[in-house]
Amino acid sequence: MSEATTVEKPEEFVERRQRTSSAPGRERRQFTNSHVELSNEARELAHAIDEYKLRHRRRFITYEEMLSVFTELGYHRD
Repeated sequence: MSEATTVEKPEEFVERRQRTSSAPGRERRQFTNSHVELSNEARELAHAIDEYKLRHRRRFITYEEMLSVFTELGYHRD
């Protein structure tokens, strides 16, 4: 006895790479969108990283880029 197999049609391809939001400057974030729970210093760093990503049109940043944000804020290793 053989069972009848049903062939399903593949679903239509949905393009998800196109920007759906028309809000200028709105990007997916590597980190959280809310900085409310952070200390003042961490909030300053979070805003600096967000600004860097917007300025350089980067969704995610590397450690080297993060280090450059730190040095732009005046941090240095003793």
